[in-house]
Amino acid sequence: MHPTLLSHIETVLGLMIRFDKPADVVLSAYFRQNEQIGSSDRHVIAETAFACLRHLGQLTALIAPQKATPRKLTLATLSRVRGLNLKEFGPSVKEEEKTWISELKGKALPDDLAIQAELPAWVIERLQGKSADDIQALGRALMQSAPLDLRVNTFKMKRDEALRELARSGIECAPTPYSPIGIRVKGKPSINKHELFKSGAIEVQDEGSQLLGLLCGARRGEMIVDFCAGAGGKTLLLGAQMASTGRLYAFDVSEKRLTNLKPRLARSGLSNVHPQVLAHENDARIKRLAGKADRVLVDAPCSGLGTLRRNPDLKFRQSPESIAELNVKQTAILDSACRLVKKGGRLVYATCSLLPQENQDIVTAFLERHPDFSLLSADTVLQDQKIPLQIGEYLELQPQLHNTDGFFAAVLTRQVDEAVVN
Repeated sequence: MHPTLLSHIETVLGLMIRFDKPADVVLSAYFRQNEQIGSSDRHVIAETAFACLRHLGQLTALIAPQKATPRKLTLATLSRVRGLNLKEFGPSVKEEEKTWISELKGKALPDDLAIQAELPAWVIERLQGKSADDIQALGRALMQSAPLDLRVNTFKMKRDEALRELARSGIECAPTPYSPIGIRVKGKPSINKHELFKSGAIEVQDEGSQLLGLLCGARRGEMIVDFCAGAGGKTLLLGAQMASTGRLYAFDVSEKRLTNLKPRLARSGLSNVHPQVLAHENDARIKRLAGKADRVLVDAPCSGLGTLRRNPDLKFRQSPESIAELNVKQTAILDSACRLVKKGGRLVYATCSLLPQENQDIVTAFLERHPDFSLLSADTVLQDQKIPLQIGEYLELQPQLHNTDGFFAAVLTRQVDEAVVN
């Protein structure tokens, strides 16, 4: 461990634990400002900084009663989480620091569920009905690094073909256990440099996110709306399911996010996608499409607590107050999006949150306000698509059980008038 590398980690961590910006944004900006840092050192810096954020509560408790400075957090992460021995630190640490590291390695964690599970106490309070063992298992899973999952663009290539191409180029991979269009890669190769990625035959997308998109059951020739499209991962999945036929609207209130969709859309080869920036959830464009959409996907803005493996800083950047604000947005967006669904059409409400307040509670309240919608069991939809997953009424994916990010989805259908049926 070279002193310069240790210094970079310490600096990056110091910037990250301010929690005024997303950790990945902090890291990208730091690497842009320090272009001289080589790729292997960048990897060590990134892995160590994110490992620290995933274990920050535990490391802070171990360092106590001393202050958890960026320096101490760096040394604690490298020794306690990443397993460096004193010899590997070399001349980067002083003698008194070596003594401190040795003592730290032998310390036991306090018997406190929030520390053991590495989740804020307010999050644990909101995980209704979960036992301490369940919460610990969830917390341990969220402390792990997420695997690299790919989605095959079935408009361009079949999964078996993509698996063969990746294997030929020396990338170790296997089919994802649930998604029929997913591939799980071993390690973290530079996929964005691979010819399959450049040609749009594969995209990086968590298996859980793929399953959310598949719940829509998109078909050729339909009119479909991705109501909160963001950078368009699920939009592109839906477009491929539609075989580039029909009309697929990608709505978002952020022009920047939709701009990020453009290069991905160009690679995908899809011609049925129509990105549109909305002023708000009641934009006039929505009124024009009222009652016309076969399927509407609402991947609502949420706390993101299901993605802590990738975004561990979120647990320190969210609060009970921010969840309450999100609940208001989620309710308004769902109420607006449902107007687009035609009679007999499908509405999918989804989040990457673990909290019932953002998930079941929102859906239950929506169904009370909108008696013309009813819940369709996620099991039924998955079975129709021959996806080998029995999960109940809602899609609730959990990292400790499914090795995906934490996702929630409810499939809702708009009832057809009895007079029309008769």
